[in-house]
Amino acid sequence: MSVAPDAHYNPLAGFIGKGFFFAGPLGYTEPTIFMDGILRCSRYAFGPNRLHYCGPDRNSELFAHIENNETDPDLTKTLSQFETMYPYLVHIATANHIADPFDPRVVEAYWIGNTLLDRIEKHSFYTHLIDGLGLKKKLGASFALVGSKVGDGALPHHSFHVFEVWKRTGHVEREHTLAAMDDCRISWGEVVKVSGPSIFVSVAPLLEVGGKLALGMPVEKKYLRQLESDYDIEQLRPGDFVTIHWNIICERITKDQRDRLKKYTLRHLAIANETY
Repeated sequence: MSVAPDAHYNPLAGFIGKGFFFAGPLGYTEPTIFMDGILRCSRYAFGPNRLHYCGPDRNSELFAHIENNETDPDLTKTLSQFETMYPYLVHIATANHIADPFDPRVVEAYWIGNTLLDRIEKHSFYTHLIDGLGLKKKLGASFALVGSKVGDGALPHHSFHVFEVWKRTGHVEREHTLAAMDDCRISWGEVVKVSGPSIFVSVAPLLEVGGKLALGMPVEKKYLRQLESDYDIEQLRPGDFVTIHWNIICERITKDQRDRLKKYTLRHLAIANETY
C-alpha cells in the first residue's frame, strides 16, 4: 500500500486522506484510489449543484471544502440534503451493514461501482425506490416500468438513476435530451494532454444508434480544470484515467475503477434499452 502525505487512519477503511492506493480487505482485487468519502461526494455533487439541479444552493461552500480538502459538520449536513444521492447512500450502507453513509466504500459504490452493489437484495432495492425515493408517488402509473427494472438486474448505481429515473423526474428546467443524459452520467476517460487549465480527455460519448442507447468510439474533449486538488487533479498526466460529471473532472481513478464504472454503466444501458 502506498500512503500519501497527510493521510489518517480509519479503522473501517484503512488510511484515508489526500489520496492513496489500497489493496486491503475491502472486497477489491486490485489497488483502489481512496479519499475521504465526504470530500469525494462533494466532488461529484459539485457539477450538478452549480447548475442548480441537485441539492441546496451551497455551491460556494462545496467548492471551498474541496479546495481546502476539509470536512466539517456543515458539509455533511449539506450533502445529506441531496434528495437523490443521500437516500441512495443510506440504502447501500444499510444493506451492507455499514454505519456511515459517507463511508468511502459506499460513496464509491454509488458513483463508480463496487461489490457492495452486488450484495443488495432485489426486494430491498425495490422497497427503497418506493419508500426511500418516493418514486411510486412521483411517477404514478409509470413507476411499474421503473420498478420492473429491479427484476431485470438493476442496482442502486448512479447510472441506473440517470437512465431510468432522472429522465422522468429530473430538474424541470432541463429537457432530458441525449446530451443531458450524457452530462448527468458519470463518464470516464483517459487523459491525452494537459495544457495549463485545459485537460484533453479521450471519452466515449453516449449515442442513440438504431433507436437504442450506446457508447460511441472515444473522441477527444477539452475540459477546464475547475476543481483544485494538489494530489490528483492538479497532477494529471497523459495516460491517467478520470471521471467526469456535468463537464467537471471529479477525480483520478485506477484502471480497475475505470473498468468497474464501465461495467455497471453498460449493465444499466442494456437494461434501459429494453424499454427505451
